[in-house]
Amino acid sequence: MNLQDAIYNWLSIKVVSDARPNDKAALDTYMFFDEILKQDHKIEKLEIKKEGAWYIVDYWIEQKKDTKQYPIDLIDALLLSIESEPKYN
Repeated sequence: MNLQDAIYNWLSIKVVSDARPNDKAALDTYMFFDEILKQDHKIEKLEIKKEGAWYIVDYWIEQKKDTKQYPIDLIDALLLSIESEPKYN
C-alpha cells in the first residue's frame, strides 16, 4: 500500500475510532493502519489539524517533516456511512 493510501485509510478510521470509543472493530482497524505507517513507511510521528475544508496531516520520517491533505467530506464519509447503518448503532 502506498503512503498516500495508508495515511488516507489511517485518518478515515481514526475519525471513526475517535467518534466511537466503544467500537472495538474501529480501534483494531485503526491500530492495524497505525502499524502499517510505522512498520512499512517508517513514520515516526503524525499530527492532524483541520483547515477550512481539509484535514492536514503532518508526518515525520527520519526526522523530516512532510504534509498530506485530504478533503474533510471524503475522510468523514466512512463515519457517516457507519452511523447511518442501524446494525452498527
